[in-house]
Amino acid sequence: MKAEDLERLITTEMPFGKHKGTPIADLPGNYLNWFAREGFPKGDIGRLLQLMHEIDHNGLSDLLAPLRRRS
Repeated sequence: MKAEDLERLITTEMPFGKHKGTPIADLPGNYLNWFAREGFPKGDIGRLLQLMHEIDHNGLSDLLAPLRRRS
C-alpha cells in the first residue's frame, strides 16, 4: 500500500457494475465482501477494492475521515 492509496479510495469512483460512479470508500461492505469471495479485478481498481475491503472488514473506516474533510 502506498500512502496516496487512502486518498484514492475517496476520489476514485467505481468504474463498472451496480455501484458505478460511487467512490470506492463509499461502497457497501456486502459488495466488497462479494469481491473478496469471488475475486478482485486485476489491476489498480482491484488493488483499491481489496484495500477498502480490508479497511471495512477490520472496522477502520474512520481512518478516512480526515481525508474526507480535506477533499
